[in-house]
Amino acid sequence: MVRAVKSGETGPLRVGVVGVGIMGANHARVFSGLPDVILVGVADPSAQQRELVTRILGVPAVDDIDDLLGPGLDAVTIAAPTHLHHELALKCIERGIHILIEKPIASNVDEGREIIAAAKRRGVKLMIGHVERFNPAVQAIKDAIRDEDILSIAITRVGPFPPRMSNVGVVIDLAVHDIDLIRWFTDSEIVEVQPQLSSAMAEREDIALLQFRTASGVLAHINTNWLTPFKARTVHVATRRKYLIGDLLTRQVTECFGFQPDGSYSMRHLSVGHAEPLRAELQAFVSAVRDNNAPPVSGEEGVESLDVAMRCLENRQPAKVTSRRPEPRRAAG
Repeated sequence: MVRAVKSGETGPLRVGVVGVGIMGANHARVFSGLPDVILVGVADPSAQQRELVTRILGVPAVDDIDDLLGPGLDAVTIAAPTHLHHELALKCIERGIHILIEKPIASNVDEGREIIAAAKRRGVKLMIGHVERFNPAVQAIKDAIRDEDILSIAITRVGPFPPRMSNVGVVIDLAVHDIDLIRWFTDSEIVEVQPQLSSAMAEREDIALLQFRTASGVLAHINTNWLTPFKARTVHVATRRKYLIGDLLTRQVTECFGFQPDGSYSMRHLSVGHAEPLRAELQAFVSAVRDNNAPPVSGEEGVESLDVAMRCLENRQPAKVTSRRPEPRRAAG
């Protein structure tokens, strides 16, 4: 039988975190402050990370996941490196523990589908951590374009090279967020992919210009890189009646509407909430487990976004950017 909190049960949900790097440590921080939730402990092979979490949050930390997955655990977040997601998820599912897996769901589509199938067989909740859906600015854009005839979407997600060592490039690390948002905004699958990739400073692609077409006919574009000295996260959505501009960092959303033949139009700033996206995401996960609801980001959605990202990478070796400058052209005469 699955060791799950039943709907309507009043006892606290007992959770753990597997992998407490930057993202996992934030999961542990948020879990420790949620009502009716007990952070039982964390697991990470790094003694430094374990000591840090224990010192700040005062929770037990172990180096092996098997020491965390005891009979008293209801749910976990898996925030370990992507190549470990498949193995760790199956261990949790085997023990009947509900899981939230940080994006992407796995290293490849086949592993992601195996996780989904195992969770269904065992009857545990599976949610994928596409945290941008819980950004109040993203939610304001989603509300503003509801029932609108969407024409195009352009998303920019750029910044400096991440301080952590990464075993993936910008498509899996960054663009997969926006692939998910395009699918979510349009309620439509991506059917055409036109990627342009390049490696300027890293072994894997650190520049990606990605163009898409959805089954509903929406054209979309993602610009992402690790070369910009500052972080930028912007979303532009054009519909037949309005134009939305959203800054996901400052959480400001502007709506342009009432277009006139003379080129004039009206503008207004939309109301945007102040909730921390990660807190909202983890609250949604807890509610799905406790109330026996479908998680807001399903395993299937995670696999579909990963599949699109992998299609961007298939059979395309990123072109190396050389530092050699072209010979200057001589003027005629």
